[in-house]
Formats: sequence, structure tokens, C-alpha cells
Amino acid sequence: MAETTTYQDDVTRDEAADLVQELAAELRGQGPAQVQVGNKLLTLTPASTLEYDIEVEERSPMLGGDREEITVSIGWEVPEGGDDLEDDQDIE
Repeated sequence: MAETTTYQDDVTRDEAADLVQELAAELRGQGPAQVQVGNKLLTLTPASTLEYDIEVEERSPMLGGDREEITVSIGWEVPEGGDDLEDDQDIE
């Protein structure tokens, strides 16, 4: 079963950096990682080796202003029994 949780917001540069640092802190070390996605807290089980992909796109459309975008993807195989840690929590 595939499930996707997404969230989008406009934040300052400092806020964006803080969000990335929070994610980095959860990926460090061993055990489950608590990842905040909007008002939802997801418990993930990162493997010791991760797939890392970064893409930078620079666009100059004919209409509208120039745009730059960074997309970072981090993925891994969930170990057997990892579903037991799938404890999603809504934060209010």
C-alpha cells in the first residue's frame, strides 16, 4: 500500500533552513525518525544506508519571472517488521 503525505507553505529562508536541520537531526544516528509534515507527525524507519538525490532547476519562462528550485529526495528500503513503527500522529 502506498500512502503519500504532503505539505506546502511559504516560509522565510531561516525557517526553511530550520526545517531542513530538523529533518537532518532525525536522520542522524540509529532508530526511528520523527518527521513533521504539516500538522502530522510521521514515524519512519530509515535504513543505515540511504539513497540521496538532489536536483536544481533554473527556469526563465517567457511569461513571469525567473524561478529556481531545489528538490532533495532521500529514500530507503524499510526493514522487515518496519511497519510496526508506522505510528502517525496528528498535531493540533
